[in-house]
Amino acid sequence: MLKTGLYEQLINKLLRQELSASNEKLIKTSAIDQEEAPRILSKYLAEVLETALSNVKDNGGGIKDQAALANRMIDLLANDLPEDRLTALSVDEKAELLLVLLDKENSIYALKLNDKAEVVRPVTSLAASSLFTGVGHEPSMFAELKREILSCDRIDMLVSFIKWSGLRLLIEEFKFIKKTNQLIVG
Repeated sequence: MLKTGLYEQLINKLLRQELSASNEKLIKTSAIDQEEAPRILSKYLAEVLETALSNVKDNGGGIKDQAALANRMIDLLANDLPEDRLTALSVDEKAELLLVLLDKENSIYALKLNDKAEVVRPVTSLAASSLFTGVGHEPSMFAELKREILSCDRIDMLVSFIKWSGLRLLIEEFKFIKKTNQLIVG
């Protein structure tokens, strides 16, 4: 049952049924804007696909089964569109994430890396936003910022207000980046 309030939600068949049964409510809808349609529809499809992939997992399917479902969706799109490049976007059969790609020569990493060495990287995702709440079981913003600094290839900073006490906590990481000519000060 929908609660009264303001919405900006794509109307699917289930929601349309619920709205049809709400005769005593004021309902305002709007057509999807032509320019906004790709963003709105892709966001909705991402939610639907995440639900479907979770269902595969909840019913005993592994990562390979989820990747296979994703690839079937990509194949369906590729069959309906004239673009051949969509097929090349299928998930690789290993179903892996690329985490690091570094030069083995001519970089600071060349001195300390071999194939078994661990690269410093943030605990939180690089691909998604994270909210740092200060709760004990979550990574601290300070620790993540240090990892970000040590794993970056350069730093560009635009800071309106900063306290010396906060800057002092990161000074060693800044010195390391400055030594490797990756810090741009201006």
